[in-house]
Amino acid sequence: MDDPQHLSAPTTPADSSPTTTVMRAIVQDAYGDADALQLVHIPAPEAGADHVLIRVRAASAHIGDWHVMTGQPYLMRVMGFGFRSPKARVRGMDAAGTVAAVGANVTAFRVGDEVYGSCDGAFAEYATARVETLARKPAILTFEQTAAVPTSACTALQALRIGEISAGQRVLIIGASGGVGLFAVQIAQAFGAEVTGVCSRSKIELVRSVGADHVIDYAETDISAIEQRFDLVLDMGGNRTLSQLRRCLTPRGTLVLVGGEGGGRLVGGALLRSLRAVALSPFVRQRLRMVVSATKAEDLQTLNDLIEDGKITPVVDRTYPLSEAADAIRRLHSGEARGKIVITV
Repeated sequence: MDDPQHLSAPTTPADSSPTTTVMRAIVQDAYGDADALQLVHIPAPEAGADHVLIRVRAASAHIGDWHVMTGQPYLMRVMGFGFRSPKARVRGMDAAGTVAAVGANVTAFRVGDEVYGSCDGAFAEYATARVETLARKPAILTFEQTAAVPTSACTALQALRIGEISAGQRVLIIGASGGVGLFAVQIAQAFGAEVTGVCSRSKIELVRSVGADHVIDYAETDISAIEQRFDLVLDMGGNRTLSQLRRCLTPRGTLVLVGGEGGGRLVGGALLRSLRAVALSPFVRQRLRMVVSATKAEDLQTLNDLIEDGKITPVVDRTYPLSEAADAIRRLHSGEARGKIVITV
């Protein structure tokens, strides 16, 4: 690993990007496990006309980073992530930091603004982002807390909207202790729902601490066999069949599938199950939906409002320095994390 070096913010005009600044970044030149990640010095990116250059202060890891790193399921490679090696060399997607430069067409942000959102190559000292994936950083959060928000919280918000969440609903969140699940519990509570979370025994108190009304240990209770039925079920686990999940619903309830692990290396079980659900939905009374999430500025602003009102608080498991990004990804994949994993830059 290269030794860290301090870099000052670019001093070029506000409508341009640095061309000579060197930065530290976590790069990957071939698909593989976390051992494929390397800390190296590379030229800093430049902000295009419609982009913002961010001096990254913190970045967070989510399961998408693992899939891009490994190139699995293989369908991802065909979809444009790079057939033989990652198309994007620098890893990471979610970041919080300060604006270092803006493109000529950017009017929403100025140099020095504190921002967060999804960007290209977050595990680095500088990263570029499109304006439509950024928002101003909530004043009450640290950079580390803020970096934990973008993809996971936007996915949770969009899943609940697809499920047409409303006050008084009984909502079941499977995978409530995960990155998306912890936000989903809090957002559902903010909408006035009665929330039941499903997780492992070791994380029951964690899920309760973010506001779940009830928590089920999946190892002790078969959720498809309990008497209670739910108006809305969010499944982040990916381990249950559609039949099992539908048994948790009221006759006209809604199931929203939010990713999930497992399945084969070619396509991935979660995608196949989601496609089956969408195909089945027109023929049953229950609504079966899938989420294709994206970080959007308007959703980040909604989350900002909830954060400022004290209805959402990001849960950070551990922070790692940039030089230990590989260890951060390993912990992410282990399933042991109790909240989001953050990398400080």
